[in-house]
This record gives sequence, structure tokens and C-alpha cells, in this order.
Amino acid sequence: MRTIIDKPASGRRGPERSAPTPWYRRPAALPWTWALALCLLYSTVAVRRHQLMRTTGYDLGIFEQAVRAYAELRAPVAPLRGEGFNLLGDHFHPLLAALAPLYRLWPSPLTLLVAQSALLALAVVPLARWAARALGRRAAHVVAAGYGLSWGVASAAAFDFHEVALAVPLLAFSLEALGRQRWRTAVGWAAPLLLVKEDLGLTLAAVGGYIALKGGRRALRLGLGTAAAGLLGSLLEIKVLLPALDPTGGYAHGGNLAAAHGSLLGALAHAPLDLLRPETKATTLVLVLAPSALLALRSPLTLIALPTLAWRMASENGFHWGTAFHYSAILMPIVFAGLVDVLGRETDPRRLRAPLATVLAVTAVLLPSFPLAQLAQRATWHTTGHLRAARALLDEIPDGATVAASNRLAPQLTSRCAVVLFPSFPVGGRLYSYPREDLPPPTAEWIIHDDQAPEAWPYKPGHWPYPLPQQLAELRDARRLHGYELVARRDGITLLHRARTPRTPS
Repeated sequence: MRTIIDKPASGRRGPERSAPTPWYRRPAALPWTWALALCLLYSTVAVRRHQLMRTTGYDLGIFEQAVRAYAELRAPVAPLRGEGFNLLGDHFHPLLAALAPLYRLWPSPLTLLVAQSALLALAVVPLARWAARALGRRAAHVVAAGYGLSWGVASAAAFDFHEVALAVPLLAFSLEALGRQRWRTAVGWAAPLLLVKEDLGLTLAAVGGYIALKGGRRALRLGLGTAAAGLLGSLLEIKVLLPALDPTGGYAHGGNLAAAHGSLLGALAHAPLDLLRPETKATTLVLVLAPSALLALRSPLTLIALPTLAWRMASENGFHWGTAFHYSAILMPIVFAGLVDVLGRETDPRRLRAPLATVLAVTAVLLPSFPLAQLAQRATWHTTGHLRAARALLDEIPDGATVAASNRLAPQLTSRCAVVLFPSFPVGGRLYSYPREDLPPPTAEWIIHDDQAPEAWPYKPGHWPYPLPQQLAELRDARRLHGYELVARRDGITLLHRARTPRTPS
């Protein structure tokens, strides 16, 4: 018995199988591809900046000392911040301990810089994913590019590590959940903000307020409970936990709000008048919303930015008012979530073209004025003789030594030495206090000092924490009075070693 096999008739094909979709065309690949690309971009800027010795003891060195302590299962004491100073008394950021396992594997300041780059880049995933679902693939690319190249993120990525990097992806995932009305998921992502920094409990409260307003009766209790938890959490941290851990018994940064008007209540009462004075504040407020072509103003999600903007504009610290440093990174996910929320209401896809083109245009216009443009500068890729001299003298210092170092040299040593700032700062744990007549004598085994003015951005040009003549006087006294001897001096960099018992001044 023969088995008859039917063959397709001539000219006829069997059922066709569609070609598999390339991985880069799959919906899930878009946000993660952007995250990887942005992580590489941010890491390049941050690592190169460290190699050029543009990072600082204040702040990269301080955070590395804290994470190193966590990795060694110690309390986060940061000698650069003060003798025996527990960094949880400066800002409340216990979630910083999550970086300890990475640091244990790779004990280097670059661990913190690359981790910060990855965290900032990770926030693009929920934003681009939400945009792709609500607006389409092309719009998702625009949102990802707008967020990833935004000045607020760029300023954080090209600066020293800060704890706020942990908050940026948490808030971005929470905002995506808010946009999809997944209220419990939104709270789950936002709740850890309480462990990142003491003011972010107010942001958590704003998330709760949004849920209470938009979630209807079923979500009212969740929204009000979240708002209360955020407010009480920040109050507990500022009034109880931080003073208990600060050596002065207070909140180290509370004076930023109370200084001008004598009290915190006075500062809050004058806040409406001070909101736009000086003009730097108004400029910053416009620039915060500019990456969204100002469209985020039409979204209630943007209200979640108010707590951060309020304390910054009310502060007496001028660093808080402008566009430099890391202070605006937390605002960028909010602005782009607001953009997606507004554009998602549009029913005619053709009407998305103009606003998306405007977002790209604003991004392109602002890009050269902010730190990512450093990659196109020749100086970024040039290693000077001064840098080579500094590295040679740093290599003279043995691992495990105690060192007093200039601000820009300190983070080159914090992974392998016990480092304090030279000259001594702060004194008695007090920030922004310079009682020069009370400076304690140096006690470290080594002193390394650079008398050249460092690269300025994002700081004003000059020497810190003291004017150069004061620093040079302290350097001379170290040799004349405190038993230090000159080991080497090259290109303005001085290396001293304590080789004998210090003399008591007559």
C-alpha cells in the first residue's frame, strides 16, 4: 500500500510565515535601547570629568566615603564632612546603602558616577514606554530624546554624585503609573523617596494629593494616606532624625530657609514676594518647563514639581536658584510626564507633529549651553602636564594613609586613603562657617595641595574653601610649625609628609 503525498499545485505556495520582527523594532526594545545609549553618554561625561580632576571632595569624595563605609558594614561616617560625622545627619538618605554591594565589587569613585549615570538613564524607560503606548513610536523617540538630553538631567550627569539620582527613576516609574491610573503601583514606586532625601517626602505627599484629586472615591483614602505619610515622614526626618545625628544638634540646611527673614515662618510668609527675585529664579522656572515646549503647564501632573520648586525658590542659598548642579534632575521626569499626559488627550495624530517638533527644537537650542556639550570641546580630551604631575604625586601616597588634600584632589584618593580637606573645613561640623582663627592644626600623615585655580564649572572661578593666600599660609605653617617636610613640588602641586614630631609654636 503506497502512501500518497499531496504536493502543492504548480505555482501555488503553502501558508506563508511572517518574518520575525527585528529586536530593535520590538516595542519593549525602544525604551531600553534609549536607556543604554543615555547611560553610555552620561558615563562618558562623568568619567572623563573625573579623569580631568574636575570632581571634588565636596561632593563626590563625601558620598564615596559614606558608600565605602556601608560596603565595609560601618556607619556612613564621612571625614571630609567633619571628624566622626555621620552623613545621615547632613541629609537623610539611607537608600544610599543600596550602592554598597556594587562598591564592594568595584571600590572606586567611578562606581558612584557610573551608577548615577545608569539611574538617570533608567528614568527614560517608563517615560518612553508610556509615550509609545499613548502617542506612538515616533513620539516616544521624541520624549526619550527630550528627557535624555534635557538640561536638568545633563547638569546632574556632568556633576559629582548625589543621592537624588536614586529618586529620579523611582519618580519616573511612579508618574507612569499615575498616567495609567494604577494608583497603588504609583504609591509603591514613590514611597521609597522618603529614604532618598528629607524633602522628598513632600514630593510623595504631592503624589498622594494627585491620587486623591484624580482617583475618585475609591482612591481617596489611598491618596490622603499617602499625602499624610509624606508630610509626616519629612517632618520626622527634619525635626527628629537629622538633629539627632548632626553633631550640632540641628538641621544643617535649615538656615537656608530662615536666614533672610529670621525664622522659617518668616521665610514662608515672604515666599510669594521672593519667588521671582532675583531674576535668576524666573529664568530657572521658565527653563524647567521649556523642554516640554511649556505644554507641561497644562497637565495636573506638573503640580508634583511644586514642593521642589518651592523650597528652592524660598532658599537663601543662591546655588538652589539656577540651572547648574543636580537640583533640577528630579523635575525633568515630571515635566515630560506632563508632556505625555497633555499630548495623550489629542485625538488627531496629525496635530502631534507641531508640538513634538517644537520639543526637539528646544532640546537642540538648549543643548550647547549645558554640560553634555563638553564632549565636543577639545579640552575635554586633552590631558595636560598639570594633570600628569598631579597623578605622579598622588601615586607617591601609599594605600591606607591619612591625607589632607585640596578639594579637587580629594576624590582621587578617597577609595584607598582616609581623606580630609586641606585647609580644615568644616570646623566643628558647621557648614558655611569659616572661623579661620580657630583652624585646628593638620594631623594627617600626608598633605597634597594644588595652588592652580581648578576648572570652574559649575562653580565660580577661584579657590575653595579659602582664598589662595590663606591656603598657602596654612601650607607654610604645616612645614614651619607642624612637622611636615617637603617630598616634591611639581607644577604648583605640593606634597608634604609628616616625618617628625610637630613643634609647639613659641
